[in-house]
Amino acid sequence: DVSGALCISQAWPGMARTIYNDHKRFLKTYLTSYPGFFFTGDGAHRTSEGYYQLTGRLDDIISISGHRLGTAEVENVVNHHVAVAESAVIGYPHEIKGEGKMLSFLPQNVSWGNGTATLTAELQELISKKIAKYAAPDYVQVTQAGPTPTLA
Repeated sequence: DVSGALCISQAWPGMARTIYNDHKRFLKTYLTSYPGFFFTGDGAHRTSEGYYQLTGRLDDIISISGHRLGTAEVENVVNHHVAVAESAVIGYPHEIKGEGKMLSFLPQNVSWGNGTATLTAELQELISKKIAKYAAPDYVQVTQAGPTPTLA
């Protein structure tokens, strides 16, 4: 089991080779951080069996009262709760803090009903303990279904 930045060691057909009118930026963004590898910008976890799980964008940062916080960091804590199937954290403009956080999660058992208030409180406390008090979301939304992928 190992977690880290998802990088690709070999080129593939259709891979970007530059950024229009800014080749230096392309090199700096994708090829400098991990020499010899293409940095995708995503974090990943590889299990001992060799399966990969994308953990989120490494550059998706929210600035809350001067604290920089990765959305994937919060989602990772929330997803370890036994009652959570999936989660997403987004930032929104906040008059005092600069940015605030909203957590949306899909429970393992979608018929949680009256237990969602208790689960919401447990998640906020878990985030406060594992990361910091300022990392607890301002708003928590329980969803009944995740996004449905479609083919175009």
